Amino acid sequence: MEVVLALVIGVLGGAGVWLVLRQRTFQVVMGLTLLSYAVNLFIFSMGSLVIDRPPIVEPGTPADLEHYTDPMPQALVLTAIVIGFASTALFLVVLLASRGLSGTDHVDGTKDEP
Repeated sequence: MEVVLALVIGVLGGAGVWLVLRQRTFQVVMGLTLLSYAVNLFIFSMGSLVIDRPPIVEPGTPADLEHYTDPMPQALVLTAIVIGFASTALFLVVLLASRGLSGTDHVDGTKDEP
């Protein structure tokens, strides 16, 4: 499972970097979104991925990571997802306004050459 998760994080990060280096603003926004997904998965994987262990400490059980999953990475990732949705929506609104004002969606504002 760790190998698959590492591959997914690598593919998302690589695709995100490739899209951020493109000339169109929509591709840049999609690249930033993929990069945020890669970072979220990385943070989530650092929280000791285990199955059938609760994220809270139960009475009578020692409070160490062998008996429960650390809830801090989950809380951080959930917060990052909410902030990521809001920032993506803001980027898209700025992208549409920029396209409406300049008539092009290039990052540097130049038009396509034929």
